This record gives sequence, C-alpha cells and structure tokens, in this order.
Amino acid sequence: MAASYIRARRVCARFVVYSKACNGQALALHPGSRFYWLGRHLQEKSPESLKVGKTALSVAFVLGGTLGLYHTIKHYLQQEQHRAEQQYTKQTPSAGLSLTLYQYKTCPFCSKVRAFLDFHSLPYEIVEVNPVLRKEIKFSNYRKVPILIGDDGEKVQINDSSVIISAIKTYLLSRHRNLTQVISYYPEMKSKNENGKEVVEYNNKYWVMLEDQDENQFYPTKEARKEEMKWRKWVDDWLVHLISPNVYRTPGEALESFDYIVREGKFGTLEGFFAKYFGAAAMFFVSKRLKSRHNLHDDVRQDLYKAVDQWMAAIGKHRPFMGGELPNLADLAVYGVLRVMEGLKAFDDMMANTKVKAWYKRMEENIQKGQMVKQ
Repeated sequence: MAASYIRARRVCARFVVYSKACNGQALALHPGSRFYWLGRHLQEKSPESLKVGKTALSVAFVLGGTLGLYHTIKHYLQQEQHRAEQQYTKQTPSAGLSLTLYQYKTCPFCSKVRAFLDFHSLPYEIVEVNPVLRKEIKFSNYRKVPILIGDDGEKVQINDSSVIISAIKTYLLSRHRNLTQVISYYPEMKSKNENGKEVVEYNNKYWVMLEDQDENQFYPTKEARKEEMKWRKWVDDWLVHLISPNVYRTPGEALESFDYIVREGKFGTLEGFFAKYFGAAAMFFVSKRLKSRHNLHDDVRQDLYKAVDQWMAAIGKHRPFMGGELPNLADLAVYGVLRVMEGLKAFDDMMANTKVKAWYKRMEENIQKGQMVKQ
C-alpha cells in the first residue's frame, strides 16, 4: 500500500504542485525534471545533476553511518566499563568499611575527598577540626588535613587527599586485599625543601593499583589512565594554588571569604571574631605573596579563567566528563577544588566568564545521586 501511494505521488508530481512558498500559485512540472528551492527562487534540476546529488547523498549517509557507529561503540564500551566497575565494587567488602574524615570544610583538599566519597556512595563520619588549636588531630604526627581513618577490621590512617582517593578506589576495586595492604602501596618519603623544612611526599599517589586482568576493564586505553593521572596532578600542582589569590583578591573579598570560613568552620566566639577580621587582613597580604610565587597576572581572575577553560578544552565537546559518560577521578578532583568557592564572588565570576557551567551542573547532579544512594 505504501509503495502504491509513493508511485501515485510521483505521477501527480509531474503535473502540478501547490506551495505556500509560491503564494499558492500552481506550478507546471515536466516529465524528466525536478524542482528545488534555492532561497525564494524555484530552479530546475537536470537528470545529470540529480545523479551527482544522489552520489553526494550516498557518501554523506555512509560517512554519517560510520561516525554514528563509532560513537555507538564508544558509548557501549564506556557503559560496559562502568558496569564492570560497579560489579567489582559490589563484590568488595566496602559495606564493612568504616570511615572518619578529619577536615576543614572550606579546605579544597578536603572537598576533593568528600566529592570522591559522596560520588561512590560511601558512608563516612566528619570531624571538623579547629584550625587554631587542632586538638582533634593531636593523635596524629601528621598535622594537616584531610586525614582519613579507615577501619575494615583494623584501623588505618591515610594522609594526603590524593593518596586517600587512590587508596580507597584501589580498595573498592581490589579482589582480595585489605586496607592495610592497600596503604602499603603508597609509602611515605621524607625530605627537606629549599628552606630546610622537612616535607612528606608519597610514592604512587595518583595510581589506582589494579591487577593485570582488571586494568583493561577500568581503563580501556593506556591514554585514558595517563589522562586521568595527568589532570589529577594538575589539580594539586596548579589549580588549587589559584583559589586563595582569587578568594582573597581584594580586602572586601577577603572579608567575605573569612565570614564564610568562620560560619562553616569550628571556631569559638572569640576565635571567630579574630579569625574573621585579622585572618582576612593577613590572607589578603598572603594572597599577594602567592600571586608572586606562582607568577600570576595582576588580575588573578584571568589565571583562574584560563585554567578552567583549559580543563574544559581537555574534556572536549563530545563527552560529558573526562571519564566519558561518568566522572573519573580527575573530574572529581577538579569539582572538589572549585566547589569551595561557591557563594563567593570568585565563583560567580568564574561561572559567568568560562565554559564550565554545564559540566559543573552535571557534576553536582552525579554527586547528589551518590549521596542519595548512601542515605
């Protein structure tokens, strides 16, 4: 029936057609020719031009079909990777893992860890540390935050945000290892910096330790793994150092930032007063020193905008996250660091002057989904 209808339309087309674009005028059509619109003018096509057009159309269909097939296969592989990861995560004893995070809420490194734990729907307790006395972490020789205490039958202390993320990710994906064994893959290295001060670093801090048979499932290509590690390191070495110069850029912004810090942090009344006013003044001058140390522009916003757009260019236009259909550890690190500026002028300026807004919203939605599962 459909074929006879098409044949009938072809016969009719040889005699007359009405078009609103022609103001309802009847146009006589001649056998062996076709008509097409170019702007407002009706022009006749010869049979030879029709053959060329059909050839071009066929090529377009082939190219379009090939491109569509490529993206379909790529999407399928990303989904399979995610399903495999979920399957292995469910097989691990993560349900018996108890976690306690010692943090400052407004610390970008702590925010990184929270973004990771929330995305993976891991329950954890938060201990807010008093930034003046720090009595909450007196049990530790490591006097910085974040500190994560993990207990899967034996308590283990994990220091450094990137080590925390790599170690817990390794634990979730490992088949037979316990947390104590996992931590042994990230040994401490003590050295002295140029000022003679002892500093602690960690080997392998950006590596997720996988068995050989698992590596291809979680990282389909070596480039995917290298890319994730590269941008996680970029967050620690560069992006995080742009936060303070931007949130303490002017005296007014410094005061606004410390008002937020005191409101969200763990301060006594007197401590809060001094922190807000004296801290804001001190950090305004510290931010100038940081600007010089990191060779930033006089207008540090330009460095922030450039870094954020550099990140967005690395993701590209054809994937929602660097991890593909779902965020990877680099996505979570960038989001965690940028999130500490929420509610401040620097954050609003960044959203208005970079291409990050859509990605950031997608990240928020994924973090919220993880939190809902956790609850």
